[in-house]
Amino acid sequence: MATEDDYTAQPFVPKRGGLPALRRAAAECRGCPLHRAATQTVFGAGKASARVMLVGEQPGDQEDRQGKPFVGPAGHLLDRALAEAGIDPADAYVTNAVKHFKFTRTEPRKRRIHKAPTLREMTACGPWLAAELERVEPELIVVLGATAGKALLGSSFRVTQVRGTVLEEEIHGRPERLVPTVHPSAVLRADDRDAAYRGLLSDLKVAARALA
Repeated sequence: MATEDDYTAQPFVPKRGGLPALRRAAAECRGCPLHRAATQTVFGAGKASARVMLVGEQPGDQEDRQGKPFVGPAGHLLDRALAEAGIDPADAYVTNAVKHFKFTRTEPRKRRIHKAPTLREMTACGPWLAAELERVEPELIVVLGATAGKALLGSSFRVTQVRGTVLEEEIHGRPERLVPTVHPSAVLRADDRDAAYRGLLSDLKVAARALA
């Protein structure tokens, strides 16, 4: 019997079925301890025929409550930037490297503060991302931020070094094309939000040209 102490989601991932089967199975995932504090699993959303897959870090507070990825402020900003770059958000598959919200709070009932997942937690959740890639078979992966990049490309990944470029790498045994950029939440936190948004938009335009 698989336990959370094994730190792998693999025993919970169904070998057959499409995205709906994966989503149902992920709701019962106990592959690491993060499931205990989170409200629910937040699985990917979008069409199996999507040409582009956007991979973020983990669900935030709103995503954890609603059970859907990128429905908070960062998600709204991402949708705006995608549309402006020429990528229809409705044609993208969006997901996260980690499917449960990891957080801390100073006192009970206080606001839940995002806490970055560890490499061990990202690795534990990796089988879900591998299964999503296998089902969707995107033409391009947009990597949103450092954590997603490390989950896909290894711990040496640095988003500042490769953002806005088209990479060709083997990911979970499949040749993939990737365009790294910052996570939209980093734009919201930036001192110069307009400049940060322009940088994100520029990177997404590279992704749009790669899909053309």
